Amino acid sequence: MAAASDASRVERLVLALNGRRYEATADELDPSTTLLEFIRTRTPFRGPKLGCGEATQRNVPVGTGRSHAAAARTGLLRCRPLLAAPSVPASGTSSPTKFFNPRGGCGACVVLVAKYNPKTDEVTEFSASSCLTLIYSLNFCSVITTEGLGNTRDGFHAIQKRMSGFHASQCGFCTPGMCMSIFSSLVDADNSKRPQPPNGFSKLKVSEAEKAFSGNLCRCTGYRPIVDACKSFASDVDLEDLGLNIFWKKGDKKPDVGKLPSYTFGGGICTFPDFLRSEIKTLQQHLDDVNITTSKGSQYHPKLQNYTLCGGIFTFLDFLKSNLKYQRYHLNDANNIVSKDGWYHPRSIKQYYELINSTLFSECSVKVVVGNTSAGVYKDYDLYNKYIDIGEIPELSSIVRKAEGIEIGAAITISKTIEILEKASKPMSSPNGSVVFRKLADHMSKVASPFVRNTASLGGNIILAQKNPFPSDIATILLGAGSTVCIQVVGEQRHITLEEFLEQPPLDRTSLLLSIFIPHWILYSQTETSLVFQTYRAASRPLGNAISYVNSAFLGHVSFDESSSHHVLSNLHLAFGAYGTEHAIRARKVEKFLTDKLLTASTIHGAIQLLKETIVPMKGTSHPEYRISVAVGFLFSFLSVHVKVIADPGKTFSTSSDDSVDIIDVYDSPLSSRQETVSGDEYKPIGEPMKKYGVELQASGEAVYVDDIPAPKNCLHGEFIYSTRPLAFVKNITFKSSLSSQKIITVVSAKDIPNEGQNIGSMSMFGDEPLFGDPITEFAGQALGVVIAETQRYADMAAKQAVVEYDIVDLKPPILTVEQAVQNNSYFNVPAVFYPKQIGDFSMGMAEADHKILSTEVKLASQYYFYMETQTALAFPDEDNTIVVYSSSQYPELAQTVIAKCLGIPLGNVRVITRRVGGGFGGKAYRSFPVATAAALCAYKLRCPVKMYLNRNTDMIMVGSRHPMKAHYSVGFKSDGKITALHLDLLIDAGISEDLSPIIPNAVISALKKYNWGALSFDIKLCKTNNTSKSSMRAPGDTQGSLIAEAIIEHVASVLSLDANRVREMNFHTYDSLLLFYPASAGEESTYTLHSIFNRLALTSSYGHRADTVKQFNICNKWRKRGISCVPLIFNVSPRSAPGRVSVLKDGSIVVQVGGIEIGQGLWTKVQQMTAFALGQLWPEGCEGLLERVRVLQADTLNLIQSGVTGGSSSSESSCAATLQACKLLISRLNPIMNKLRLKSSTVSWDNLISQASQENVNLSASVYWVPEQGSNSYLNYGAGISEVEIDLITGAITILRSDLVYDCGMSLNPAVDLGQIEGSFIQGVGFFIYEEHQTNSDGLVVSNSTWDYKIPSVDTIPNQFNVEVLNTGYHKNRVLSSKASGEPAVVLASSVHCALREAIRAARKDFSYSTESGTSPQIFQLNVPAPMTCRGERPADAAATEQALPHLEMGLRKRFSQIRNSLSKQDVDFPENHLISFDENLRCKLLQRVRNIVEEAEGWQIRNQAMLEQLKVIRESMYRGYFMLDTFKCRAYQDNSSKADHRKCMFDRHAEVEHIINFLMPTKGSPPGTANLDVLPIVGPAKAVTEDNIDEMLTSVRDGGTIIKHQNHAPDRERFLVIIEIDGDMEEGTWSRLYSASKRCPEDGTKIIISSQSDRIARFGTTRAVKVEYLRQEEYWYFFKSLAFGSTDPEEEPRLTAMAMQMALCLNGSFVASYLVHTLCLRRDTSLYFGTADPKSCILVHIWTPYKVQAEWFEFKDYEDFEAGE
Repeated sequence: MAAASDASRVERLVLALNGRRYEATADELDPSTTLLEFIRTRTPFRGPKLGCGEATQRNVPVGTGRSHAAAARTGLLRCRPLLAAPSVPASGTSSPTKFFNPRGGCGACVVLVAKYNPKTDEVTEFSASSCLTLIYSLNFCSVITTEGLGNTRDGFHAIQKRMSGFHASQCGFCTPGMCMSIFSSLVDADNSKRPQPPNGFSKLKVSEAEKAFSGNLCRCTGYRPIVDACKSFASDVDLEDLGLNIFWKKGDKKPDVGKLPSYTFGGGICTFPDFLRSEIKTLQQHLDDVNITTSKGSQYHPKLQNYTLCGGIFTFLDFLKSNLKYQRYHLNDANNIVSKDGWYHPRSIKQYYELINSTLFSECSVKVVVGNTSAGVYKDYDLYNKYIDIGEIPELSSIVRKAEGIEIGAAITISKTIEILEKASKPMSSPNGSVVFRKLADHMSKVASPFVRNTASLGGNIILAQKNPFPSDIATILLGAGSTVCIQVVGEQRHITLEEFLEQPPLDRTSLLLSIFIPHWILYSQTETSLVFQTYRAASRPLGNAISYVNSAFLGHVSFDESSSHHVLSNLHLAFGAYGTEHAIRARKVEKFLTDKLLTASTIHGAIQLLKETIVPMKGTSHPEYRISVAVGFLFSFLSVHVKVIADPGKTFSTSSDDSVDIIDVYDSPLSSRQETVSGDEYKPIGEPMKKYGVELQASGEAVYVDDIPAPKNCLHGEFIYSTRPLAFVKNITFKSSLSSQKIITVVSAKDIPNEGQNIGSMSMFGDEPLFGDPITEFAGQALGVVIAETQRYADMAAKQAVVEYDIVDLKPPILTVEQAVQNNSYFNVPAVFYPKQIGDFSMGMAEADHKILSTEVKLASQYYFYMETQTALAFPDEDNTIVVYSSSQYPELAQTVIAKCLGIPLGNVRVITRRVGGGFGGKAYRSFPVATAAALCAYKLRCPVKMYLNRNTDMIMVGSRHPMKAHYSVGFKSDGKITALHLDLLIDAGISEDLSPIIPNAVISALKKYNWGALSFDIKLCKTNNTSKSSMRAPGDTQGSLIAEAIIEHVASVLSLDANRVREMNFHTYDSLLLFYPASAGEESTYTLHSIFNRLALTSSYGHRADTVKQFNICNKWRKRGISCVPLIFNVSPRSAPGRVSVLKDGSIVVQVGGIEIGQGLWTKVQQMTAFALGQLWPEGCEGLLERVRVLQADTLNLIQSGVTGGSSSSESSCAATLQACKLLISRLNPIMNKLRLKSSTVSWDNLISQASQENVNLSASVYWVPEQGSNSYLNYGAGISEVEIDLITGAITILRSDLVYDCGMSLNPAVDLGQIEGSFIQGVGFFIYEEHQTNSDGLVVSNSTWDYKIPSVDTIPNQFNVEVLNTGYHKNRVLSSKASGEPAVVLASSVHCALREAIRAARKDFSYSTESGTSPQIFQLNVPAPMTCRGERPADAAATEQALPHLEMGLRKRFSQIRNSLSKQDVDFPENHLISFDENLRCKLLQRVRNIVEEAEGWQIRNQAMLEQLKVIRESMYRGYFMLDTFKCRAYQDNSSKADHRKCMFDRHAEVEHIINFLMPTKGSPPGTANLDVLPIVGPAKAVTEDNIDEMLTSVRDGGTIIKHQNHAPDRERFLVIIEIDGDMEEGTWSRLYSASKRCPEDGTKIIISSQSDRIARFGTTRAVKVEYLRQEEYWYFFKSLAFGSTDPEEEPRLTAMAMQMALCLNGSFVASYLVHTLCLRRDTSLYFGTADPKSCILVHIWTPYKVQAEWFEFKDYEDFEAGE
């Protein structure tokens, strides 16, 4: 058969790794092996780390419908053509078919890949995510890891040295990936055509340096020092702007690049070894000799133009090595190669179809790939044994430039596509045409991360969007640009629009996406039409690495209509995506509506209304209201630019000193920082900002973590099977038949626990927690067993196949909330010794108060630890029934106890070793025990080593998190802001077991006590729920307590209209009150530094000036608001006892063992410094010479006992204290020897001293157990922080403009380490308060369980300017060398960001809320934690867009009012600006009680209609806050010849209407709302107006539920309706009577027919224009009515009828109005009175439904054409 119809299986893999050649046969290497797995299991390199893990939800409960796994199993029967995912998914739409797989999202595994093109003799390098890259895709490629940059033996690279010198690594787990991302950026910049940089620098720019590692995550450092390290390579950097480092000291006149580690231009690394280059050249020559035509292959990198055919090379290599004839395998041969597992390279479309149509390729285990980044989006449900790489099909990798546009092959990478578009945009003659390509490229650069874009294909992204509800940015923007696609369907090629492609059924394996065509959109210069194109995205991270909540792209032609002076749009493309839709769409109705219309405010408003009907998120989509609002905001932003009178929401204005206005963009502001530290000279090297111990090892990837320990050949791997139900019997666990299930060796469960052992997985002083849920699982996420397999990947995949059968018979419902815990009296006991003490008499304090705030709620959600290294353990069974466990743990000592109890063996038989931990934050303390215990149990049972390395998903689901809380506070205070009393009711969700939860109440109150509350009382309940156990997390309790305190302070300030800082300082402690609130830890008066710190911070940060600037900014900007806030810190620290051992070896080397664990906090560094300081007095050259001799050893529970837990920020100082004590003991032993030697020589070397001591049998090992002295076991840390933020009111996005921190560290043991701790903890706190949404489903199972939908802060979300000052506050006699803790307290200071955000929102509410006249202050509200962009309910974007769409009406209103007032002033008439609503307190109280009763009863019923219950709760809450306005409507009427004292007041009482609507909600006493099949109180209007001729027909229709109801498309099975009769024209009194009588007769089905309770008055007066109430439309549980038109021949009664009509409508709409204000003008003309705006043709009615939601509607008058327009 012809060669073109043949395909070859890759038989051998060849690649270079760090310059070494690696080769493997296909039989040796699974084709599903990733590059990361290959590196970590088959090579000695461990630099790339697995930080983001593998799969999502795995085991599926039986009997719960079609499972996720079942759906996957069905989908697996089809090959997936061209699956590549360029975007990094986040919390997007939630649907039954959507599962995000958390890989490629952290950057810890980044490597550099180099490819060689023998035809051009060029090497192209790019970064790649090794956890996504399949190893077979890298045949004959070169890979560089961080070890290849530099290492201990060969010397470290400049990147590694600078990362070290800038203190840019803490736990170090992420550092190798950071180094590789930076290296890739340097190489890419140096390969560019930019001018040559100065010596020592790269071509990299500062702006690029800040984005170089935008896809890399770090939980420790806060990113600032990493940015500095990267910026140090930039050619345009100002070295003086760089932060604290070891290369020069503060105050040096001119930092010199020569002091930095030398950088070799181009990176200084050979990325592609010569041996591999020569081999490829040789192979290419042989291929040319035998006339084997090679095709252009998959373009993996933006700069790679021509590629060799890898498949051809590999098989020819086999031929060369074996001297066998070159083989071609016939596809139809039953014994051909396709029967084997492996990797296949079709080199043409024909070969592809021959492959997939072969019998053996119809199996379900085949995957079609290009870059395989789809594995980072949608998880693989099973293993694949065959892969088809279609990246080398020429049609998929071609780039064709045409006159009409560019056609890009579907296999071209996103990075390459960006390069193509940028290049194409530059030479184009038309600026309008270039803008499309330029904006597409710019938007694509915000998709995913660089190392994902480098391998993800453009077509793969489109395919994902077509086959799944994948929220693709690229699909949306290409749709907006009018792109088309070419697809291959068997034997033909089809060209269709992208819109048609997306709407097709999902492609099957018989179809291939070949290319995407993007048109130029060039307009000829002589035309008067211009092209506009804009793209938008709302995502949690500005620079990518986060999927969009909403994205859009708008394109159109704009022309100017001179006759009207308005713009006109044509040829519109309005594309929207990611809002909860199956795929991106074009808003066709909106396009049609806008086309060829004059762009006016009313046109925009109409378009917005249409868009709201178009953008309808699917059921289950998260944050649907937010997504709709943002989509509206995007359209408004696009259109408003072309309407002169509307301010552009895309512009931000900043006021300078001369009050000029400048446009700025905060997102493009460069990052800057300032660090102020004081180095002490008294205890050198203590107090010196030394680099971290072993930091170069971390940067080079040589630092060993648990998963880096080489596993023995017989090592097995385990993965948990966990429960997905909160409370159920586990009846059975089976596994689906799959390739993955075949990898299972065994399953270990509770039945495998030895008879002498216990089912225990964790313990604390308060109680135990079982290892396995047996026989009952008590919470979703509880371990049920451990799957054992040969590799970790096999174990992970096999665990997905578990099917768990549950039974809930005879079990009570689970308790999942604190409210349910209260109802069931489910609490944990808090021992009296841990329960905080109340202060003062609360009742007396409240009696002294001038003002009171009662029972205000604050909610704080949970936070996941997100250590970069997930829970890990490696267990070895040893001789004599012993076991050794390597555990990533903060508490090895207690892990030893738990393991021993589980196995039923003595403690001495269990040895737990911890060298270092890749981040802990409290999560590696008690929550690490189950993993270590499970690994030990498996190893003990199987008698072989077992490793467990939890993938990120399993870790997030099982481990637990920070304690969620719900607080209610009542506070009394004076008029000057002095608080007299505070009571706090606090509910804490502790989860299923005690863990350390009983200590949390005291920590919360301790943080709360930072203010002097006068009297302080509280009632704290520790709730036991069926959730994962909550445990301590960095600053546990203090973080929540501090935020509650700030919320109270700001609430008080808002009530009093005072500056919050004034209230804060008013309630600062005096030293006397500090002693009262902190009796055990207040210390001496000289140590109370909070006042001076607060004042210093205000001064150094220019707080006063900045606060004024913020106010001015908010005045100048409608669409962006800023806030600034300053918070104090008082943090109670309690050092714990600690062991220490210092040993001096014969050669003078020093080894130190301490109880503390190195988790990134610099504990080893401080211990090293302490050792050198203490023993330095015996070192003649000075103590610093000893540093290199000191080695700190790993923790070993059988070597150093009583180590305790590492946490609470005190372990470093405790370990240093123990080290100091041990050194003093050694010195006491060595001093006699020293004295003897000094008699012989004045100078005694250290080596001679130790040698002599050893000869004299002096014990050179000193072990101690340090115990804090009485009076020093508790102390206070002080600090303060100021943050300034800016929010975008369209998207809700927040930018932290600046943060300033001042922190009292005492005399810092190492200022650099402490500075890093402060910065890192602050950024982690920002995550808790702002970004990190810890979400669970209805069963309590964590669903925000990956890097995609749980967003920790990234480099693009840290403060633009970050300034930190570490104070040296002098001598503290009770501290270790006068030092203080630094690891946790600064988390609390991040509440300044939350408070500043609240201030920004308050400024927005002030602009957009008009409810103050009703007694409601828009300044008073609560902002829960966290406050991400999607949860900012106070953000008035949608309402603001509507309100701002009418600025010309507002301007006209002022102009017309001025004209009217001038004309009336001659007649001595007092003309009011508006008609206000008065406040009737008695009525409010009465109705409040009534609604409260309804809600309380409704909560006890099983109401089918949840929407109505929620609505009632809204009513109740609004009434509590005084927002609820049901009162009299006061109007003023003016007659001819009236005067000031002569005008009349007409009042209308709404009591009757209110009673009526409540009665309708409560049809009979004791029955709940909605029981009569009433869903949301629908309001039904007739199909046509009621007249004399049709009244009988209409009334019959109403009674029969006929045409009226059908006209409104309401469900036919509704039993009860509320009907409004629409009346128009003149009616006889008899007709009115009939209509009124009919309304009083309810039809048999219970329908209510309402005209008005005052209908008899209407009939009596008669009308020429009677009251008209149009259909009240239901939308989002808010009811808006379109219009109210009024008219009467009686001017005296007109206001009464107007008020009646409005109030009737407002009353009947079923959604009680919080408050409203109608802007009206009264114009006396003839004998009529009209209500309207400046434009007499229209009437604007502004309704404020809540204090932060505004809706404006208008209608037109038809009868008054003689009035001039308002403008």
